[in-house]
Amino acid sequence: MRIPAHSVCTAVRDDIVAGVYERGSRLTEELLARRYGVSRVPVREALRTLEAEGFVVTRRHAGACVAEPTEQEAADLLEMRLLLEPLGASRAAQRRTEAHLKVLRGLVRLGQERARRGNSEDLRSLGSWFHETLAQAAGSPALTSMLTQLRHKIAWMYAVEAPADPVESWAEHGAIVDAVTRGDGERARAVTALHTERATLAHRLRFSGGPERAERVRTSQPPVNMSGLRH
Repeated sequence: MRIPAHSVCTAVRDDIVAGVYERGSRLTEELLARRYGVSRVPVREALRTLEAEGFVVTRRHAGACVAEPTEQEAADLLEMRLLLEPLGASRAAQRRTEAHLKVLRGLVRLGQERARRGNSEDLRSLGSWFHETLAQAAGSPALTSMLTQLRHKIAWMYAVEAPADPVESWAEHGAIVDAVTRGDGERARAVTALHTERATLAHRLRFSGGPERAERVRTSQPPVNMSGLRH
C-alpha cells in the first residue's frame, strides 16, 4: 500500500513539534523512509512541504535540516496569532454552519466540566480541538491553513503552562461560541482577542538561542507503524 505524502508530512511534523528531532539536525531521506516504513518518494515530497511551512531548511552540503527559529521569529508568531485568531472568530460568526456550532457547543460543555474537575490533560486536547473547529468555521481555507500552521509552530517553539483559572478560560470559550452563534462578528472578535491575549501570557520559549535543544532521536528507535493509514 502506498502511503500518501501528506501522511508522512504529518508524521514528520508531529515528531518535529514533539522535539523528537533536534533543531538544526539533518533529516536524511533514507533514515526517515526507514523510520516511517515508506519509500523515499513520499519523504522527499513531505520535506518540500515542511520547508515551505518553515519547519525544515535546505543547507548546502547538508541537505534537509530541522529549522532553527530565532527568538524574534518565535515572538512574531504570537503576534500573528493575536491578529489572526480574532479575525477567524469574526469570520466564523458570519459563515459557521450548524455542524460547526454543534461541535463547538459540545466542546465547551466538556471543557467546562473538565475545568471544574481540574483535568488539565483533557483540557489541553479539548482546547486544541476547539480552536481547530473555530478556524474551520471561518469558511476560509487560506485563513484556516494559516491558523493551523501557527498552532503547530507555536506548539513547537513554546511550552504552554496551564491557565491559572481554567474555569474562567472555558467561560471565555463559551462567550466566543455565544457570539458566533448570534452572528455577532464584532463581539466574537473582541472576546477572542481578549482570550488570545490572556493565553499568550502562559507561553514560555522552549529555547533561548543557546545550546539547549530537544533530545536527538536515536537511530535505534523502533520505526513508526503507518500501516493503518489509508490512501
